[in-house]
Amino acid sequence: MTIRVLIVDDQIMVREGFSVLLNAMPDIEVIGEAVNGREAVTKVAELAPDVVLMDIRMPELNGIEATREIVAAHAEAKVLVLTTFDLDEYVYQALRAGASGFLLKDASARQLADGVRVVAAGEALLAPTVTRRLITEFSKLSESPRPAAMTQIGDLTERETEVLVLIAQGLSNAEIASHLVVAESTIKTHVSRVLVKLGLRDRTQAAVFAYEARLVTPG
Repeated sequence: MTIRVLIVDDQIMVREGFSVLLNAMPDIEVIGEAVNGREAVTKVAELAPDVVLMDIRMPELNGIEATREIVAAHAEAKVLVLTTFDLDEYVYQALRAGASGFLLKDASARQLADGVRVVAAGEALLAPTVTRRLITEFSKLSESPRPAAMTQIGDLTERETEVLVLIAQGLSNAEIASHLVVAESTIKTHVSRVLVKLGLRDRTQAAVFAYEARLVTPG
């Protein structure tokens, strides 16, 4: 099945470059481009892309606010944030707004395509060291534990809480299964229950939640 992608960036060279790279992939099709966040919101509604490659710093409506609006209106849309710096102070805010992960703009063609595929499959770009480092560093910017988050944690079983912590540490389902010495299918079930109970979109949101609830501490 072809993955339909919308590229959002105010720089034409970036849009055209990513478009060429992705359209060269047999399973990916770039169905549109947007020059700012406001146009992105409109085009997501019109084109219903599977994945939105979203720049952060743009005129009219930045990538954070655009991500928030898109996720609120289109739960099925997956947003992959693009940034120039691996420790961009705005990326953590974008993850909180509902983005499923991020990529550096200097990513190789293979990394870009793989990132699109991972997000389209419902996973999140969380495992790479740079993403884990970003969440760790910028969770320091979040407020003290949210009362609502603390209340929701009480709905999780002990094993589900354990799985949530391991997700936040960047472990894949296979790695969590190995760590807990259980079947990977069992972990998938636990992950699904965690997301449902906490009302979260994906693993990235689960990781952000774990940090904000102080289940995992930076460092």
